Amino acid sequence: MAFTLNVNGKTSTVDVPGDMPLLWVLRDVLNFKGTKFGCGIGQCGACTVHIGGNAVRACQTPVSKVSGRITTIEGLSPDGSHPVQVAWQEIDVPQCGYCQAGQIMSAAALLAQKPVPTDAEINTAMNGNLCRCGTYVRIREAIHRAATLSTQRSTSTAQQQGAQQ
Repeated sequence: MAFTLNVNGKTSTVDVPGDMPLLWVLRDVLNFKGTKFGCGIGQCGACTVHIGGNAVRACQTPVSKVSGRITTIEGLSPDGSHPVQVAWQEIDVPQCGYCQAGQIMSAAALLAQKPVPTDAEINTAMNGNLCRCGTYVRIREAIHRAATLSTQRSTSTAQQQGAQQ
């Protein structure tokens, strides 16, 4: 069956079974390899993408149920300048790196909804994103850093726009 998807701002039509998990459509059909297979049961978070701005597990989402724009780790920013990606590098979060795409996508969705989250809000939002290397302290620190970077970016943009008027 044919499905039209908007992935990272580009519309594509795929001819796949309706029950095929979005993860396999992204990786095997559309060649977006940043979204990882971890557990296949939606428990580890390695396959997290955004659909309509919400963090969802691509391994548990049938392509037939997708409505809304899909954003993968490749589409978060074209040059790695998203505040979460910058903070991840500054704090040196990854150890093995396997879970990091899902962690970053969950963190970005959190900050889009809660620009300055508390530790408790971070814990709730990141619950279910597993890191075998145990980098949870650095992940939390990077989310706080990304919130600061986002605030600085917003302030700088507003000041630039005000100066142009």
